[in-house]
Amino acid sequence: MLTRLLSADLPRSRVLAVLLVAMLIALAFVPVLVPGVKALNVAAKILIFIVLVASFDLLLGYTGIVSFAHTMFYGIGAYGVAIASTRIGPGWSSIAVGIMVALALSFVLAAAIGLFSLRVKAIFFSMITLAVAAAFQTLASQLSDITGGEDGLTFKMPEVLSPGFQLMDGFDGRLVCYYLLFFTTIVLLLAMLRIVNSPFGRVLQAIRENEFRAEAVGYRVVVYRTTASVLSALFATLAGAMLAIWLRYNGPDTSLSFEIMLDVLLIVVIGGMGTIYGAALGSGIFVVAQSYLQDLLKLGSDAASGLPWLAALLSPDRWLLWLGLLFVLSVYYFPTGIVGRLRAAQVNR
Repeated sequence: MLTRLLSADLPRSRVLAVLLVAMLIALAFVPVLVPGVKALNVAAKILIFIVLVASFDLLLGYTGIVSFAHTMFYGIGAYGVAIASTRIGPGWSSIAVGIMVALALSFVLAAAIGLFSLRVKAIFFSMITLAVAAAFQTLASQLSDITGGEDGLTFKMPEVLSPGFQLMDGFDGRLVCYYLLFFTTIVLLLAMLRIVNSPFGRVLQAIRENEFRAEAVGYRVVVYRTTASVLSALFATLAGAMLAIWLRYNGPDTSLSFEIMLDVLLIVVIGGMGTIYGAALGSGIFVVAQSYLQDLLKLGSDAASGLPWLAALLSPDRWLLWLGLLFVLSVYYFPTGIVGRLRAAQVNR
């Protein structure tokens, strides 16, 4: 049953399996185990990033295509829900309309970019997607009547997802919203595992390994790459919709920032490209480090107050330095990502 659920793509490492199960349990029980708004927000961000990073890994890890327009589709999903909820009003129908319109727009844009750009060399495709993403971010900032401009849009969700709603004692609308994201993430992750382990996914891997050989066998490389690009964009759009539902706000810096694109690239490399599991594990590690590293550094700085040089080095203001150092070390010691390293260690035993 488990093999079928995971599309026959088991972790293939006892340590990896334990880490994934531990992460699943932690995310399932965070609202109960760790009280406080920050812990809940961090857990929700992990869930959203799992879908976003896995969708990018579907493109980069399984086809070798580097697209800088991924956050554009993420933003389209968020803006779809935001604009629909603002214009139509709070309700499930507005969420459904926003998601459907966003998916349709992402489909058209991804197909157009793929068909017209994937025929060129990889570096030129990356530059084209970067230009398109920059243009879309500028457009979102300037169309203030529709998108709210730089201020963004604040909107309401259905009552059952609102903090004021009480399903039972201690279980409010915020928790209902969290568990909606939790189960949505599991379904979307399993769907992506099914895609990459299907005959279609095997062809994508063959194209990644040797494009000319795959084309010589008879596969239409541009069609397969475009399809992968469209699927990746649609999953990213759903991740954006999840972000808007959780935050009840969206703006250019929230979903279209190039920093988000860099974070996604880092997580894919840290977790392991072409694994999907790496997206889940990498997202958890990265978001937790990003959210709590400053707190840990403050504790370390206070503990080292007797050594001024060490206290200064551990200052919370230098958290980006330490985060960068952790990334460099992870790439050095895990060149194939955490998942790749754990699977290789299991084989070598």
